[in-house]
Amino acid sequence: MKHYRISVNGQSYDVEVEEVGGGSAPAAPPTARANSAATGAPSTAQAPAKGASASASTSGGVAASSGVAAAIKAPMPGTLMAYKVAVGQAVRKGEVVLILEAMKMENEIVAPSDGTVKALGPAEGASVSTGDILLELG
Repeated sequence: MKHYRISVNGQSYDVEVEEVGGGSAPAAPPTARANSAATGAPSTAQAPAKGASASASTSGGVAASSGVAAAIKAPMPGTLMAYKVAVGQAVRKGEVVLILEAMKMENEIVAPSDGTVKALGPAEGASVSTGDILLELG
């Protein structure tokens, strides 16, 4: 068990964190308790859950389908602003394939691997939900 003191918005907290070995199951979120010197009475609060997928924000979800094709899925709800590729075009890992607007921000969705664009999903300007297939690579 490791002990840390963190400050959030001027409030000091003592935090105990236990490392769970193996990584096969997500660890339970640590419990934070208010620093008794700062508030006089301990209280408990849950820290944000660990394990949110950071890569999904830029590369979209990728689902393998039959053969070597992969579907790039919407990592968040938004509006499909523009495709940056065409069917039959070769793409390299990390290349921007489309722009997805979400919360008034334009997000570049990149190819998760080298491949060839097999199919485009919804039309430009369409609203998409999390998990909708935006583009298929082969």
